[in-house]
Amino acid sequence: MEFSHTSVLLAETVEGLKIKPDGIYVDGTLGGGGHAFHIAARLSKRGRLIGIDRDQAAIAAAGERLKGFGKIVTIVHDNFGNSKQVLREKGIDRIDGMVLDLGVSSHQLDDPERGFSYKNDTRLDMRMDTGQSLGAREIVNLYSEAELFRIIRDYGEERFAKNIAKHLVRERIKAPIETTGQLNAIIRNAIPARARAEGGHPSKRTFQAIRIECNRELEILKESLEELILLLSPGGRLCVITFHSLEDRIVKTVFRQSEHPCTCPPSFPVCICGKESLGKTVTGKPVLPSKEECQDNKRAKSAKLRIFEKNSL
Repeated sequence: MEFSHTSVLLAETVEGLKIKPDGIYVDGTLGGGGHAFHIAARLSKRGRLIGIDRDQAAIAAAGERLKGFGKIVTIVHDNFGNSKQVLREKGIDRIDGMVLDLGVSSHQLDDPERGFSYKNDTRLDMRMDTGQSLGAREIVNLYSEAELFRIIRDYGEERFAKNIAKHLVRERIKAPIETTGQLNAIIRNAIPARARAEGGHPSKRTFQAIRIECNRELEILKESLEELILLLSPGGRLCVITFHSLEDRIVKTVFRQSEHPCTCPPSFPVCICGKESLGKTVTGKPVLPSKEECQDNKRAKSAKLRIFEKNSL
């Protein structure tokens, strides 16, 4: 299947980076190379762009799209949580900007072989990096009922999480859960008919939860954001696009803590904790896609862009 993905908030993100022609930039979620292409197009021969992605299909597609930029573009198969190590191996200590376009790509959702979507009946997978051993099949068949309940409740924000977990465990005793169609049917039977008639697809939240757990999406984001800010040169910017409240909450919290790290009680006349601000969030409120973009790309509707700028010297 040809790799296809429409970059969300493209112009806003590229403008938000304030690109220096001779600067060093990282696209930590390279995908098909949409954001990366427009970043590289603004760089001189002395500039540099490092593209990172854990999806081999994305790596191949981006490599083809970006090959015209020659040596200024370097593509690495990894996840953005390892950016510091990836950059160190390239002899880079500081960068002028970075983009993270979080979540699942259009290509991953639309390719039935990847098992991300509840719209197709195919084998359970959901791995962004197909080289990893843990997939959706292992999660639904091997996790305990308590673990399933936790991830569906916390990562899917599903109010029927307890009942869904109970049904999953009951059904897998009869036979392993191998396909998205089986999983859909189990979820549907675990949710009351009245609730199924409300809102979107009954499997949406549970599929999201399993995907997040499978790829450690929130863990990697939470563990790496502050380190990514520290990688920025003075005045450098980190642009993060989120697609659901769990991601956005983490980004908003880390940005706020990086801007206001002081832990002293409000009653203290002066700060004694010694923690200094790393910079500022330049987007007071998140940047949202235009009505036109949402009409052209339905997956843009939930997108939010937040930008953090490292303190200048």
